Amino acid sequence: MKKLFAKLLTKAASQNNRLFLITGDLGFGVLMDYAEQYPDQFLNVGVAEQNMTGVAAGLAFDDRVVFTYSIANFPTLRCLEQIRNDVCYHELNVKIVAVGGGFSYGAAGLSHHATEDLAIMRSLPITVVAPGDLWEVEQATQAIINRPGPCYLRLDNTSAPTQDLSNSSFQIGKARRILEGRDITLMAIGGGALHVAYEAAQQLRELQIDCRLVSMHTLNPLDKEEVLDAARQTQGVITVEEHTIKGGLGGAVAEICLESGVLPRAFYRIGLRRDYGCIIGSQAYLRDQYKISAEEIVKQAKALLT
Repeated sequence: MKKLFAKLLTKAASQNNRLFLITGDLGFGVLMDYAEQYPDQFLNVGVAEQNMTGVAAGLAFDDRVVFTYSIANFPTLRCLEQIRNDVCYHELNVKIVAVGGGFSYGAAGLSHHATEDLAIMRSLPITVVAPGDLWEVEQATQAIINRPGPCYLRLDNTSAPTQDLSNSSFQIGKARRILEGRDITLMAIGGGALHVAYEAAQQLRELQIDCRLVSMHTLNPLDKEEVLDAARQTQGVITVEEHTIKGGLGGAVAEICLESGVLPRAFYRIGLRRDYGCIIGSQAYLRDQYKISAEEIVKQAKALLT
């Protein structure tokens, strides 16, 4: 995902000299082409993410469209005050790019696991987008370049396989229904979550369970109608996220259903069910350890429909 993002931003910079990219001493392998081609639109501030966000705000005041770039926790949690007070309060064109969402950097341990960022960022007045496959990365990158105001783009180290795009369209705030179904709905956000949800959907269909699969690529603003359609039209809703279940996609879906008075017949959140992921290992290993897996989704779906 990050390689594709860098390629897309490099191409966009050739057509828009207002674009500016700031990195926190990261991404040399994927950002090199951009930095070499557009040195006047690039800055490495070093390991200083709070300063990075402040510099981005200043450049945005000068009518730039500024991208900040680092591993997911660092351009978000480390500089939350600057995002809140400098970027969001002034409604600036700063686009925060977080690479390595969820357990992408699993072997690096807790400091590099991004399992609270979606909940925190969606509490701010900022567009929050987490694409699930490479096509959504391409569409989301262009969309946030063109979208006024603060944006958060969360990229994963893995992605779901891209499905038939013949009837697909991408719009911020509008979910993408990948598979139709009447029995149960799986709603996933981000590459890793959409990947395991797609695997689960295939397994459920083999069990004669008609499964709807939705990529909820935008968390803020959330597609209210897609959520309510799932609650009304299917027998249950399961949310899937490589993130804590506290305050992320599952929480947002529950809020919409309760406030609208449209309750799903059954509901379950797949995600991290403890405060932290305290073990290390590959992304796939950690998903399995914390039951963010196709097997767990199938298990819960069968239980909900019993």
